[in-house]
Amino acid sequence: MRADAAPDPLEPPSLASLADRCVQCGLCLPHCPTYRLDGVESESPRGRIAYIKAVATGTIAPTGTGDRHLDHCLGCRRCEAVCPAEVEMERLLVGARAAQFERHRPDLAQRAALVALASPVLGKLAFAAARWAGKLPAKPPRPDIPDPKPIVRNDRGRITVFEGCAGRDYEAGTRWALATLVTRAGFDVVHVASQGCCGTAAAHAGDAVGAARLGQENRNAFAGHAKVLSLATGCQSILAASLNGVADVEDALAFLDREASALRFRPARGRVALHLPCSQRFLGGAGALRRLLARVPDLDLIELPDTGCCGAAGLHQLAEPERAARLREPLLVALEASGADELLSANIGCRLHLGNGANIPVRHPIEFLAEHLA
Repeated sequence: MRADAAPDPLEPPSLASLADRCVQCGLCLPHCPTYRLDGVESESPRGRIAYIKAVATGTIAPTGTGDRHLDHCLGCRRCEAVCPAEVEMERLLVGARAAQFERHRPDLAQRAALVALASPVLGKLAFAAARWAGKLPAKPPRPDIPDPKPIVRNDRGRITVFEGCAGRDYEAGTRWALATLVTRAGFDVVHVASQGCCGTAAAHAGDAVGAARLGQENRNAFAGHAKVLSLATGCQSILAASLNGVADVEDALAFLDREASALRFRPARGRVALHLPCSQRFLGGAGALRRLLARVPDLDLIELPDTGCCGAAGLHQLAEPERAARLREPLLVALEASGADELLSANIGCRLHLGNGANIPVRHPIEFLAEHLA
């Protein structure tokens, strides 16, 4: 493969060989949100793996019922975190859904959502329509960041920030907050206008061609930029694969944690609840966030218990609203019991889903940190 060619995260070893790693031990079952929700083997990781393998080897023909159970997988990767055989469930899921996509295209609503996410103009219209229809919460207000203090620039480098599709519409304030923190640490923030969706939604929907196209567009956009910070933990895996060899993709919170010696914070007031998305809890980054928040004096922080995936899972919250709401409910109960004044979560899909059910503000931790700069 050429150095400038996009790696294809949708082209793993054969589905059968990936599925062969599963030893059917069942250790993943209590960690799978959909198995816990429905209590049936077909909604478990090993049940889905058995179906994927049987279809891939021609043992059985694909069925509508089997595909439906495959559709219900949230892609949370909780099973990966506990699997003793190191089964790569995301690669299995993406590959199986790509084959499924070739058998029958998603319904019109999902196809329209994928088109909208891939287009900045259509995406803006689609998010506005979803807010008007009550399917998504209102855009958060701009963070109340203190007046900037003189900064001694030490030319520590140039940083770019990945916007994403939903983030372009919902995270303008978060990007401003991140730029404030990064600049305070002595870095320049450079805007890349031609970037687009990371392709995670397309990949998880089985649209391999669309995901590859979005990945290549981002490779072109970020060429010549060494460091890209990602605000959404759910975007990072596929974004990093797409930009491999072009730019180093890093979680924005991990970057700030490493540069935290340059940041000072003023005391906080009120009680704050912290939600750790699946992508952060099991794939890394939770420690960096905890350390950053611990730097805020007098912070009354309540970390919500792990009740399972919140149910957002990209487009799942729109495609399966009833199931998504059932998955979210235990977390909302824990949030209500916490007595918190606001909720922090580092993944935009989770914030949108939780924001639709919570009665307190739901924000990115970076906004909270920027507001408490000393």
